[in-house]
Amino acid sequence: MQSSCRSMAAAGHGLFPPPPCPSIFSKPRHCYSPSRSTCSPRRSPIIIRSSSTESSSSSSSSSSTTTATGTRTSISSSSSMKLTYLEFNGWIWELQNGFRILVDPILVGNLDFGVPWLFDGAKKSLTAADSSGIIRDPKVDLLLITQSLDDHCHLRTLKELSAMAPGLPVVTTPNAQPIVSKLPFKQVTYLEPGQCTTVDGGGVTVLATAGPVLGPPWQRPENGYIVTPSGSGNNNSIYYEPHCVYDAAFLRDRGLRADVLITPVVKQLLPANFTLVSGQEDAVELARLLRPAYVVPMSNGEFDAKGLLTAVITTQGTPLAFKALLSQALPQAQVMEPTPGVPLHLQFDNTSSSVLAAD
Repeated sequence: MQSSCRSMAAAGHGLFPPPPCPSIFSKPRHCYSPSRSTCSPRRSPIIIRSSSTESSSSSSSSSSTTTATGTRTSISSSSSMKLTYLEFNGWIWELQNGFRILVDPILVGNLDFGVPWLFDGAKKSLTAADSSGIIRDPKVDLLLITQSLDDHCHLRTLKELSAMAPGLPVVTTPNAQPIVSKLPFKQVTYLEPGQCTTVDGGGVTVLATAGPVLGPPWQRPENGYIVTPSGSGNNNSIYYEPHCVYDAAFLRDRGLRADVLITPVVKQLLPANFTLVSGQEDAVELARLLRPAYVVPMSNGEFDAKGLLTAVITTQGTPLAFKALLSQALPQAQVMEPTPGVPLHLQFDNTSSSVLAAD
């Protein structure tokens, strides 16, 4: 089943969709060029309003007023998305249409890259019981993986997820294929930067963008993503790349935008000033490119860790310093800091109007 990009069948919601069709590995098409975008994220006009209370996935209302020349009908609709930070690089996103996405999860054991003597990281806030509940959540519609390393493509977590829900659709980088292809997942889409896919049955479009190069300069970059709900109505999009490393020309030349920007804002550095995770002014420049309504900082450098590597990792900048920089560059953007395990509700108001002829 195909659309203007690529579709993979995921009928219904939940971790246990029916068996996939046999053609799920057909190559995705390049959906973006500087002159034409066949599935570019569309932004509705937004009046920014934050929500601190529980709300439904979407709601809408309309009103009309009579003018001297006719009736002006103003159609306003409000919707919300819910973002839950799982520490490290992990998230659960619930979009306006109820579609739920599990991102870069670490839910089984610690993060140690297979060499715990070098690095062994544990979450500060979420417990093993919290993680166990998440991994058994029956209402996840897509697994999204940005990179091939263990802090994004966590093998112990993926082994358990794939055993419990082999039919769960997965979108990831081709760099992760040596890991993911050995697991029981039956619906896997590998996206190169510039390719996109649509996930049917729930309705999202996922565009891969260029992330960091983890190796020699000629190696394929890892992925960032712009995720947009499909269908008519509110379709506010999310941009996510967990190292704050991006191809500015790729984003600028295609005129890409996102309503929500999730990014690190504090830099993590190795000796010789080698940037492990960027942030600060680079995060501000990313916001200038994407023009989001909301910026959601992620604290993927905050964890309890031991091992030799922890002694040489340093940080640069603070969330407060980032806010000050952003307020000068993009004063209309709101910074919303998540609390691990607590849903963060982002509210959007979209208004359009038209004038009808008088009777």
